[in-house]
Amino acid sequence: MKILHLDKNHPLLLEKLSEAGFINDENYKTSKPEVEEIISNYEGIVIRSRFNIDKQFLDAAKNLKFIARVGAGLESIDTEYAEKLGIKLIAAPEGNRNAVGEHALGMLLSLFNNLNKADSEVKNGLWNREANRGIELDGKTVGIIGYGNMGKAFAKKLRGFDCEVLCFDIKENVGDENAKQVSLQKLQQNADVLSLHTPWTPLTDKMINSGFINSFSKPFWLINTARGKSVVTADLVSALKAGKILGAGLDVLEFEKLSFETLFDSDNLPNSLKELFAMDNVILSPHIAGWTVESKEKLATVIAEKIIDNFKK
Repeated sequence: MKILHLDKNHPLLLEKLSEAGFINDENYKTSKPEVEEIISNYEGIVIRSRFNIDKQFLDAAKNLKFIARVGAGLESIDTEYAEKLGIKLIAAPEGNRNAVGEHALGMLLSLFNNLNKADSEVKNGLWNREANRGIELDGKTVGIIGYGNMGKAFAKKLRGFDCEVLCFDIKENVGDENAKQVSLQKLQQNADVLSLHTPWTPLTDKMINSGFINSFSKPFWLINTARGKSVVTADLVSALKAGKILGAGLDVLEFEKLSFETLFDSDNLPNSLKELFAMDNVILSPHIAGWTVESKEKLATVIAEKIIDNFKK
């Protein structure tokens, strides 16, 4: 079976597939139209997010049996059409869930203790102790929306803190010993912290807007290590100004390109983003929550094993 690799990944991926008898071709720079001219020669492709796998691409892939994405989400793929064609879709959310859980916790603790702000001030000759007095996670209620691999990993990290963890998910009976599953309304009534761990779907697109935010009974902290387009930046900025949201840790932003490799869809910086960048109670990172040394190896290993399990003859 011939596999086309469209993005660079950990060398373990190629090694394991080669050892299992697969033929690997690497193509990391060719444009989408050029790849469409040769894709019929392959039975499998491995991607991250270089470009969309749309209907046009899939129609050209006459012999494609699987698409493997080295990551969790499949939003860059026309999944409905791929499944209609009988193409198996493979992802690896278990490969970077630990990294995402740790990153979310790190952002939360940094916000609670003003670490980024205090660090910047000390380096600029300011010694503001009272202004940087922190708060403790102990005794707080953390609400998690999306209780799959990522949400469960974050909840597991919270076990060392004496806090209540609630989760909401569109699937039933996903709660466990680390989080109690509740209705969205109950989560909004009780949460001091909201952490998002949802894929980008029509249900989650622009989900965190002014109406959603104002449905919370008390001011809360927001962590988003999921997808940027789930949060309306202008509404988030308004809520931060009004004190409805106390602070935000964002690994993803609304204006990222689908490839996740660059931030903006245009050269013009939106005013809401300019305001967000200037806020002391906002921590930002460049979509790296699942981007650790260890997760890179785990993702490659998981994807290789899934391909081998499904397609080795």
